[in-house]
Amino acid sequence: MQIELLAPAKNKECAISAINFGADAVYIGANSFGARQNASNNLDDIKEIVEYAHKFYVKIYCTVNTILDDNEIIKAVELIKKLYNIGVDGIIVQDMGLLELSIQGKLPPIPLFASTQCDNRTLEKVKFFDEIGIQRVILARELSLNEIKNICENTKTDIETFIHGALCVSYSGQCYLSQTIGGRSANRGECAQPCRKKYTLIDDKGNILAENKHLLSLKDFNASEHIEELINAGVSSFKIEGRLKDENYIKNIVAFYRKKLDKLCKKTSSGKVFLDFEPDANKSFNRGFTDYFLEKRGKIFNFETPKSIGEKIGKIEFVGNNYFVIKNHNLHAQDGLYFNGFGCLVNRVDGDKIYPNKMDNIKTGLIVYRNQDVEFEKQLKNSKTKRQIKVDIQVFDNKITAIDEDKNYTEMDIDFEEVAQNQEKMADNFKKQLQKTGESDFYCENIEIKSENLPFLPVSKINELRKNLFEKLMQERLKNYKRQKQKPLKYVKFPVEEMDFRANVHNQYAKEFYEKCGCKIIEKSIESGTSTKEKPIMTTKHCLKYAFNLCKKPVNLFLIDEKNQKYKLKFDCKNCQMQVFTLQQEA
Repeated sequence: MQIELLAPAKNKECAISAINFGADAVYIGANSFGARQNASNNLDDIKEIVEYAHKFYVKIYCTVNTILDDNEIIKAVELIKKLYNIGVDGIIVQDMGLLELSIQGKLPPIPLFASTQCDNRTLEKVKFFDEIGIQRVILARELSLNEIKNICENTKTDIETFIHGALCVSYSGQCYLSQTIGGRSANRGECAQPCRKKYTLIDDKGNILAENKHLLSLKDFNASEHIEELINAGVSSFKIEGRLKDENYIKNIVAFYRKKLDKLCKKTSSGKVFLDFEPDANKSFNRGFTDYFLEKRGKIFNFETPKSIGEKIGKIEFVGNNYFVIKNHNLHAQDGLYFNGFGCLVNRVDGDKIYPNKMDNIKTGLIVYRNQDVEFEKQLKNSKTKRQIKVDIQVFDNKITAIDEDKNYTEMDIDFEEVAQNQEKMADNFKKQLQKTGESDFYCENIEIKSENLPFLPVSKINELRKNLFEKLMQERLKNYKRQKQKPLKYVKFPVEEMDFRANVHNQYAKEFYEKCGCKIIEKSIESGTSTKEKPIMTTKHCLKYAFNLCKKPVNLFLIDEKNQKYKLKFDCKNCQMQVFTLQQEA
């Protein structure tokens, strides 16, 4: 069984590292229309990434997953054409107008993936995309193992799920909080992340239940303990979140999941990763980990901080005047520490004694975490990890052949003037020099000498022969690389007959598409100017009644933000969902 490990990339450097450290595919933003506006890349860089990736049969997907107005969608079509022409393997989309234009024949035959921004949280919705002909559906993060399995069993399309990274508190594509507050739309790649701000929770009598806490901030997702279950459920692609994360994060997290997957399944790409460090997900940015949605256990939220917590180090046993004691730690000078909503830097370490740059809020009994491991970060930065493709070589009387792990084959004639007098020594020279693959894209697993009349070649000529052989083999690999094509899409019945602003219809083509699928659009997107009055600006599986053990109490709750704006909360206890409304709801 082959499973794809899909990595994020902010830029070219992150993309190359993702490939080198084990990704089977990389998703990256182009120069516009991506849901991470601060992670855009020019086409020259993407072309360079594609050319590097395809050597290892790694796929490159580009995000064109914002909602688009009538002018932008035409530009998006031109962008997709350019991405197709430079070899991109798939496009991640949210706007249904692009599906309409695909049916009209305006898009090239590049595979289309339904972004998680399409709100793919029901079997009916995934079936809709499946029947249309979409090649892949990226599921909502909120689904349980049983729900994911049910979707996989009842659809034929490829299913992609998130396995690691930040969690949006709202269902993706259904959050209008940033747009409502400051005109920065999450559906247009401009989210200001108001969910990571502080809020106060009160009831309808004015009682404060929580004050100045990060009440909408979730922990980060970590499904590493459920990889085998997700494989057995039928998932095709495992997605790491993080198109805004740095290169060290990509190296560590990709390597972490590569090692796990290699024990359970085959990769969809080629090459072996030769790691020179031990990956550890706890050492990279995280707000504390949760697998809550998969099994509904533990806490999904972290009300204390939206910043990185890191790895658990231990408990403070004693506090002195300018130091504190933790037994059996492995801290170093300049490490960053986190504890109970606060933090500090380590100035120096003397045995169990840690001397921080400040002693504020440090007390006996606190659990300390390290959110910056300077030694580990140096190791990642200086890592010589490489990825190479297995090749077997045979040497004959007057030719040399090479076949790689994907059965790509090439051969070359050996140009020589005389047969070696010492055949044993010549055979040893061939084996020794052909093994020296160095920084090339190949490593030799088997070298066979199939001749008793080896030509005499100096070491320099054998090295040149190896270099030319590998270049020719790589040309053969690239020639045989197979790009998938998007099959023609078709109209099918949408699961519901009417949709409001939550369809995120922002252009005429999207409206036309829905209507041809039997769904009436009664109002355009919030971003088009539709009023938020009497409308949920966030719908989430994170429920504050549940978090504060108020599930069975008939209490009305409100959030108040740092600017004293009040929001009303509504609860769907049957489905364990919460909706956020602006104060306009009270009018």
